Amino acid sequence: MWNEIWTTVRLEFSDLANAEDVTRICLRLSVALLLGALLGYERESVGAAAGLRTHMLVALGAALFMLIPHQAGMRIEDVSRVMQGVIAGIGFLGAGAIIKLQDESVKGLTTAAGIWLTAAVGVAAGMGLEATAVVSAVFGWIVLFILRKLQDQSTPMKN
Repeated sequence: MWNEIWTTVRLEFSDLANAEDVTRICLRLSVALLLGALLGYERESVGAAAGLRTHMLVALGAALFMLIPHQAGMRIEDVSRVMQGVIAGIGFLGAGAIIKLQDESVKGLTTAAGIWLTAAVGVAAGMGLEATAVVSAVFGWIVLFILRKLQDQSTPMKN
């Protein structure tokens, strides 16, 4: 009986059949997490609604949604439909970060755009395009952090 249970458990975890598969999956998910953390930390440092953990989870989830079809052996045409679903789903998450205030101003657009970018970075990492994911995250960080610093310096002080 225990032998049958152990065999069943081993078969259920056979999607990671060897060290190469385990390394590939861990690397892709780790890259997604780290890049999501880079973008999320910047958002958290300015008090945005979606911060470190949110961005890390978005990147991890997007990467996982790309890894699953790859591991299942789906064709690229089918994977593109999964990607479309991820993009649409992230749109709903981003929309939740946007708030229209009583004075007709809108807040949260940068946070929503950051969530969208973070998902794209996760998709790239999940598809094995780690270099593209890194370059994209660095560009996103430049937009979020460096350009905000420049913008803050050029904005006149209010009395």
